[in-house]
Amino acid sequence: MSRTLRVLVLLMVLASCGGGDFSAPRNLDNACSILAQRPKYARAFKATERKWDVPVAVQMATIYQESKFIGNARTPLRFAVGVIPMGRQSSAYGYAQALDGTWDDYRRATGRSGARRDRIRDATDFMGWYMNLSRERNGISLSDARNQYLAYHEGHTGFSRGSYRAKSWLMRISGEVAERAVLYDAQLATCPRRLR
Repeated sequence: MSRTLRVLVLLMVLASCGGGDFSAPRNLDNACSILAQRPKYARAFKATERKWDVPVAVQMATIYQESKFIGNARTPLRFAVGVIPMGRQSSAYGYAQALDGTWDDYRRATGRSGARRDRIRDATDFMGWYMNLSRERNGISLSDARNQYLAYHEGHTGFSRGSYRAKSWLMRISGEVAERAVLYDAQLATCPRRLR
């Protein structure tokens, strides 16, 4: 095999290993537009709603807040002396911004050892599992986007202790998640049937 041909084959192999498209859809303020651009999102949200009873609008509003629908989203880097990178703020990763430990708990509890945080179907299934734990442990309705988000952010113990009450910024954001869930829910009712 000629050297040129080997280089071309190597480049093609490397190009095929480039991973998925983790970019956000356009127009994140329109649920129908999001689902029309990414049909696999619609399938993932519906599968989670069927399995875990978490409304699609609550799932979408949470993912919007956590990652803006960017599949490989990470928390920002921390810097020492303003310039020396010291690692990420947390291990949160993917659509659902699940932490390493919580993700491991999910995989053990559900038997989904191959689940990945940068796959929308796995991320929504994780959210369904976690939000059901929030309902069981803290009595939060699955359609209560505000309190589900607070428990999602603070953890079940933090939520039960009311740690969020001392965080005015988090209270504001949880209200925004609830408003977005209402907006998405109203929009979803008007989407073409194939998207609902």
